Amino acid sequence: MDKKLAHDILSTVNKKTGKNITENSIKKIASGVSANTLQDEDQLRALIKQVSQMANVPVSEKTIKDIVAAVKQSGLDMNHLEGLMKMMMKK
Repeated sequence: MDKKLAHDILSTVNKKTGKNITENSIKKIASGVSANTLQDEDQLRALIKQVSQMANVPVSEKTIKDIVAAVKQSGLDMNHLEGLMKMMMKK
């Protein structure tokens, strides 16, 4: 992912959440994410909760289930994350 896109994503997240999330906090979480994280439901749930805590934005169990289902259904893998992030920034 290029630096401009990463900066744009961080700016979008901060704007939408009203929080000041740092690049280092994102990098810390991202460093623990692997392709397996997106395939394993327990790891994916843990990742969603980590991001929720970092952003200080509560995520309901229903929303977690919806995210997990969407990731599983999409067959999302690490090679397609950049496209996903671009799509999400447009919303």
